[in-house]
Amino acid sequence: MVRIAGGTFWMGSDIHYPEEAPAHRVTGDGFWIDRAPVTNRDFRRFVEATGHVTVAEKTPDPRDYPGALPHMLKAGSLVFDPPNHPVSLDNWSQWWTFRFGTTWRKPYGAGSSIKGLDDHPVVHVAYEDAAAYAAWAGKELPTEAEWELAARGGLDGAEFAWGDELEPDGRQMANFWRGEFPHRNLSPFAYKRTTPVGTFPPNGYGLVDMIGNVWEWTSDWYTPKHSADAPKACCIPENPRGGREDQSYDPRQPQIRIPRKVLKGGSHLCAPNYCRRYRPAARHAQPVDTSTSHIGFRCVIREQRVS
Repeated sequence: MVRIAGGTFWMGSDIHYPEEAPAHRVTGDGFWIDRAPVTNRDFRRFVEATGHVTVAEKTPDPRDYPGALPHMLKAGSLVFDPPNHPVSLDNWSQWWTFRFGTTWRKPYGAGSSIKGLDDHPVVHVAYEDAAAYAAWAGKELPTEAEWELAARGGLDGAEFAWGDELEPDGRQMANFWRGEFPHRNLSPFAYKRTTPVGTFPPNGYGLVDMIGNVWEWTSDWYTPKHSADAPKACCIPENPRGGREDQSYDPRQPQIRIPRKVLKGGSHLCAPNYCRRYRPAARHAQPVDTSTSHIGFRCVIREQRVS
């Protein structure tokens, strides 16, 4: 783990997606954070020690999904399934498939495995799976503010975790999509999905994969916007948390009452032509029950305040 000193920083952004606004100052205490996302090797040790069964391995409860087709209520997870031709970017079903039998052990569905992927981030973990791992490890999941402070690497207000240029001197600094999403990936790396943790340079705090590779769970409930900046310097929020659970539901699906947490960091599927969320300020809402092939997590240990 790496220690992040407490302090005040600018959180959010006013120049990208609306949910990142407004940029505002927050203050946080010091904490320790995992140097890298939790890997398949790490998660295997947890499962072997505890017998934990992930959400993707359990049959969904029909009461949680009113109106769902019965034949779809089976254990599984969402897998990125790229088309071989251009498609409309306003329909995510063109590149996502809910595949039965997909788990963290079988990341692409039945017949796949994590052989050779020990050093890749674990994926197909829902929020409760990440929280269970953190508790077993004697840690917690980071808040959104903690995660963003760590991701910035000491570059307060910078566009990216490494500065203000996406690819300085043409160098790829994180595992994000290069080319036309979702059908044409021009990455020169052998992996077209996740990469081993630490493949790309660390940020200023020595943390790897804070940007790209996989989205990461935080412990905060999602709100569509940040709170406004405090009107006085004396009143900057300390150790802020997200909104309320009952305010995190997706208003586009009022019949489904599944709360949502904040994801941070973007993933290997973020692309300049589609999802420019390979930045510390970027954030995304994710239902707590939903796992995918591009979501993982890392943990923190908070320092005790001396009163």
